[in-house]
Amino acid sequence: MFPLQITFLGTGTSMGVPVIGCDCKVCKSENPHDKRLRTSMLIEYDGAKVVIDSGPDFRQQMLKHEVNHLDALVFTHEHKDHTAGMDDVRAYNFIQRQSVNVFATESVEMALRNEFHYAFAETKYPGVPEIKFYRIGEEDFEIKGQKFEPLPVLHHKLPVLGFRLNDFVYITDANYIPEETWLKIQKPKVLVINALRRTQHISHFTLEEAVSIANEIGAEKTYLTHISHQMGKHDHVNAELPDNIRIAYDGLIVDLD
Repeated sequence: MFPLQITFLGTGTSMGVPVIGCDCKVCKSENPHDKRLRTSMLIEYDGAKVVIDSGPDFRQQMLKHEVNHLDALVFTHEHKDHTAGMDDVRAYNFIQRQSVNVFATESVEMALRNEFHYAFAETKYPGVPEIKFYRIGEEDFEIKGQKFEPLPVLHHKLPVLGFRLNDFVYITDANYIPEETWLKIQKPKVLVINALRRTQHISHFTLEEAVSIANEIGAEKTYLTHISHQMGKHDHVNAELPDNIRIAYDGLIVDLD
């Protein structure tokens, strides 16, 4: 097992925070922790760099965190706020002089091939993204020697994959955890889970639900992500939570031995 370094590249919902045209207290906040790009995660271990999801802010996130090489891009599901930035892997094609490894389920691969059809055309325009797909499902897989354990969950009716790496559990865009997945997420050192807002939502956990899950599985430390402006100000929400449960913020780094 490799020591892991986890960087929250983005912790916002599909519209990000601030929301265009919104003048609520959260969107007008001057606290940098209330500025949230679309949800994405960088995982580093033994020199490897793996990014989970490439949303619309992917380029900005890679530049901000100086991610100058990329070993793999892993997708949780096909929604645009998690896939729209994939075109920008072109930079890594140029730098690394090879295709970018993309790990995705069949449904996600189909969506990517449709959305970025020019990258997979029989006759390609020069400079389009060069992608090498690796099909994933519910079986464990490895990237650069690190085991990724898929965690099937539901985002309303859409199947989504979370992942467990060692004692780290990552679940975004979900409002239902099947029984077989519950058995795989027990007692992690670090849990990252989506908590969209305080009130009920059709496809995301609420703050109360996410806290309950963290307590039920016995997570030592929990970070909440995929936060909307409806949640409230970062510091105010954190003040209400137990010490071992925190609202994450963009740029937060967590180390796991």
